[in-house]
Amino acid sequence: MPLFSKPPGITTHWSSFENPSAARNRGALTNRGAKGRAFDRLLSGSSHTLVDIRGSGVIRRIWLTVGDRGPDMLRGLSLDMWWDDCATPAVSVPLGDFFGIGLGRRTTFSCALFSDPEGRSFNCAIPMPFRRAARIELRNESGQDLRHLFYDVDLTLGDVMAENDLYFHAAWRRERPNVLGRDFTILPKVAGPGRFLGCNIGLIADARYTSSLWWGEGEVKVWFGADAHPTLVGTGLEDYIGTGWGLAAYAQPMQGCPIADGERRHWAFYRYHIDDPVWFDDACTVTVQTIGGGMKNLVKDLIAQGAPLIPVSIDPSAGMDPLVRLAEQPQPVELSDPALPDGWTNVWRQDDWSATAYFYLHTPDNGLPPLADAAERRAGLTTIQDGAKKGPGEI
Repeated sequence: MPLFSKPPGITTHWSSFENPSAARNRGALTNRGAKGRAFDRLLSGSSHTLVDIRGSGVIRRIWLTVGDRGPDMLRGLSLDMWWDDCATPAVSVPLGDFFGIGLGRRTTFSCALFSDPEGRSFNCAIPMPFRRAARIELRNESGQDLRHLFYDVDLTLGDVMAENDLYFHAAWRRERPNVLGRDFTILPKVAGPGRFLGCNIGLIADARYTSSLWWGEGEVKVWFGADAHPTLVGTGLEDYIGTGWGLAAYAQPMQGCPIADGERRHWAFYRYHIDDPVWFDDACTVTVQTIGGGMKNLVKDLIAQGAPLIPVSIDPSAGMDPLVRLAEQPQPVELSDPALPDGWTNVWRQDDWSATAYFYLHTPDNGLPPLADAAERRAGLTTIQDGAKKGPGEI
């Protein structure tokens, strides 16, 4: 619709502390309209309802910031969303991870769905339709009081959802470490027609592998329905997010890696399927192989030192087949076998993986397990002050 066209029956509403009901003629009632309640506190163990509204409409934008932006708080706060009075939330994700970057870390970045202009705020531009009702809630499970919470949820009412319009969902999960030799699941199986919108992933590389053993050789795979094999398969992790031959920091509309911190062994990256939609009719599951790689002698040394590794293939350094497939053998292959060529060796490995999956589904209930408790979400995160520094004018 052109920017200058007014759709009939659609009204605009903003929900914030200055107008919690988002109702017409109910804003700025505190302090005679002079910035009376721009923010409030969120005590440990308490929750605040950001939106609770009846009718049909669309959440258009969410902006939010908090005074404490350290990893314990960003993983300890959880964001939950319910559509159409469903008993279970369609969205249940740690606050920081929901807004486009994993590991409870913030940095300046911008993409098609999320942005953080100066590393101090949270912006989401995903449209979230509802037919009868919408409720969004923030819970503080960090164990610490939050002194400053600011938010602004922008929505329209009167929008009419078509029969094939879908509900927005988001789910978070973590494995620390992943099971050796098994994919990490980004999106567990969800049933019915829908769309996989994309994901952001956080990885903390295990120090046992040293910085020399690359962790990102794994391929992203997508299954549809009850298929025994995936239909969509990538070629490597950094390939999936649009780059190649390693992974440094960058941010683009559909793909990026806002955090590439080799010193702390932290990487956080995203890929959104907007121009290349991933539709499904019956069910969808998304995983990534937990495979890395390095030269064969390095892999041999690490195995000898007790690092958990399973070799799967070798890219020979000179004139042979493109790939020697070790995983086809009935038993794990000994790299000391003189018949094996030298070259880049891909291996299953174990690291700390976490991911937020974004998707649309035909129903407001996705059937996924509840969000992990705050202790599990926060465990093993190094205290990082970079994202919590205050800038000019901050309280």
